[in-house]
Amino acid sequence: MHVEPHGIHADTDRGREARELIRRCVHCGFCLEACPTYRVLGDERDGPRGRIYLIKQVIEGAPATVAQPHLDRCLTCRACEPACPSGMQYGRLLDLGREIVEESSVRPVTERLARKALVRALTAPSLFATLLRIGQLIRPALPAPLATTIPPREPTRPYPAARHARRMVVLDGCVQPAIAPGINIAAARVLDRIGISLVRVPGCCGALAHHLGDATRAHAAASRMITACEAALDAGCETIISTASGCGVVVKDYAQLLRARPELATAARRIAAATRDLSEVIDPAELRRLRADDTGAAASVAFQSPCTLQHGQRLSGRVENLLQAAGYRLASVRDADLCCGSAGGHSILKPALALELRARKLNALLEAAPTAIGTANVGCLAHLAAASPVPVRHWIELVDAALAAGER
Repeated sequence: MHVEPHGIHADTDRGREARELIRRCVHCGFCLEACPTYRVLGDERDGPRGRIYLIKQVIEGAPATVAQPHLDRCLTCRACEPACPSGMQYGRLLDLGREIVEESSVRPVTERLARKALVRALTAPSLFATLLRIGQLIRPALPAPLATTIPPREPTRPYPAARHARRMVVLDGCVQPAIAPGINIAAARVLDRIGISLVRVPGCCGALAHHLGDATRAHAAASRMITACEAALDAGCETIISTASGCGVVVKDYAQLLRARPELATAARRIAAATRDLSEVIDPAELRRLRADDTGAAASVAFQSPCTLQHGQRLSGRVENLLQAAGYRLASVRDADLCCGSAGGHSILKPALALELRARKLNALLEAAPTAIGTANVGCLAHLAAASPVPVRHWIELVDAALAAGER
């Protein structure tokens, strides 16, 4: 009789769940060509099949350091999941693997400090806004390579007054209000035209801390977000909207993320079920109606579909339909399923790999010479805009601009 080797994690709740997920892998290797890090590095340990085996080794007693660098390099893009013939839930296994590895190893002190500082700075909106403003003020004096990493300050417009019976929650996010405040304002303007008012909920959803394996901070942020969103739903808001696909995919997964917090289980399920990406609440027919008299020439847009939108939330095609309904002509994009390299804090912690992935993505996006690049996640937007020769905008900003042009 075969007996599986056991390590200290094998009989924990996480270990048992991970082992069950690992059993679904049939080792076919179809995932490898779907994986952006494998395509760049050519090392199977930096592909899904290799990482699955490394997680298995750690559960069975191997040192966590065997797996840690390869799990760190994973973008959590989940492009491997649609490629898997056995329906492997790689994203879930990766979460478990990272939590186990983080608890079983001690990173070098400089690395620990860098990760803690990154989570602290990016998940506190007021702190991040202050740091960004300082960077913007000194940007002209910085060397060009460093200056390009700091987005210029954007002018802001007021939110439209709340005047409709229909109300929805919009998540402010942690970095988006400082980097790109126009995104949620544009969303409010477009929805106002449709007859919906937005109610803002500030704060961090926990996505970044979750991706970096900081379960404690991720759970705390999620708990605060659940409390705020429940209050808004109780007050009559019908839906929770995320304009950042990276936040949306995590909030939709709150029930799983907070599985170890039974006191939050019911509320987590309610918030997850009520959350929608912005593209899910706008009907293309409404946009066509709003621009019925617009006869302007169609501008060409290359849409970069973030991994968290197309692989995480499985919403491919929705934004593209909305952009076309708003009057844009979509440019074809080669390798549209591959990651741009942003991936939360990945572009900061693994810059060489992130820059290579960005160069490949921009080459593909610019092949058809679009006048602009559209995206659905603020991290992708900032990452691409730092090197793009054409404007990079959130898709709702492009829609808002098209509707405003038609109203003039």
